[in-house]
Amino acid sequence: MKIHEGVQKRHQEMTNWRRLLHSQPELAFHEKWTSDFVADKLESFGLSIHRGFAGTGVVATLKNGEGPSIGLRADMDALPLMEKNRFEHRSQNEGKMHACGHDGHTTMLLGAAAELAESPNFRGTVHFIFQPAEEGGGGGNVMVREGLFEKFPVDAVYGMHNWPGMEPGEIGVLTGPVLAANDAFDLEILGKGGHAAMPDLSIDPILTASQAVVALQSLVSRSINPLEAAVVTVTQIHAGDAYNVIPDSVKLCGSIRTFKSEIRENVHAGMKRIAEGVAAGFGAKAELKIKQGYPATINSVEESRRAASAATKVIGKEKVILDALPSTGSEDFSYMLQARPGCYIWLGNGNRGGGCLLHNPHYDFNDEILPIGTSYWISLVEQELPLT
Repeated sequence: MKIHEGVQKRHQEMTNWRRLLHSQPELAFHEKWTSDFVADKLESFGLSIHRGFAGTGVVATLKNGEGPSIGLRADMDALPLMEKNRFEHRSQNEGKMHACGHDGHTTMLLGAAAELAESPNFRGTVHFIFQPAEEGGGGGNVMVREGLFEKFPVDAVYGMHNWPGMEPGEIGVLTGPVLAANDAFDLEILGKGGHAAMPDLSIDPILTASQAVVALQSLVSRSINPLEAAVVTVTQIHAGDAYNVIPDSVKLCGSIRTFKSEIRENVHAGMKRIAEGVAAGFGAKAELKIKQGYPATINSVEESRRAASAATKVIGKEKVILDALPSTGSEDFSYMLQARPGCYIWLGNGNRGGGCLLHNPHYDFNDEILPIGTSYWISLVEQELPLT
């Protein structure tokens, strides 16, 4: 493993930054303290900064002569979650927690900015993009809509996320879909309420909804090519207030995950067809509303190859995982990849803390991987913006 020498020397300093960020989590579009911290550090490195994209976003530019331009992105926001850790750097903001490692992502990009500013062994321009509101707020989409890549043009944009379960020192690089599109749905079944002892005089929406839950599962198993991927999960059922009353309506809520736009459209249409058909069979009505969330995160082929090459220079070929399966999680870096070619990698976080996954109240970013992620960023910049 070839950790950048300057990064290795800065490891403890970066650990201190990361733990301070962890202790001060802020939610989507409210990352004021975090944004100030990031901007102050970047200015101390001598970088020019721009603030205000998506409210709290920060973009720093480092230019060293004429040449290509790339963007490196880190997310800054935390989750609305009560932390259950008891270490010294635990959250000081009740009900908010860095349970997804954005504190580590921010730290690694700051470390790369510091080292590249001190030793600019590249020719061209690097834009360091610190994005707010990844956790459901769509901050990446807001930055793109507000003209991020018009003001800061890039030939390609790259992102990174820590990955629990993947060993420290490993990096996963997928070509094509890496994370799924994420949609939410509300399905209301409208029946006719009545006395529980006389169901024949009612149109039972609970019975109808129960059949609808089962029927919706046939959408993936029988309407989608077995070699494609889709998930339809009912996560909420709301109905009734009494033991002896059949309610007028039932509300079902849930999540839809897909990787391809045509599969996404087919699932949406199929859900409407099934819901309305099942409801009609019981004399009820169905009203389906789908709220489209983040699109699928899709890595471009050439940039994936380049990311793997940069990772190999840091951790060795045997540690670069090219055959991992995509995840049905979602990410708003997808909007940046829709606007520019690029690649989003996974950085092994290990099984620290009993193997806590992301969004777990006991999760903590593994500080031992800070130098690996930071060295990857530097390797990528020096590879893509060579001096010669």
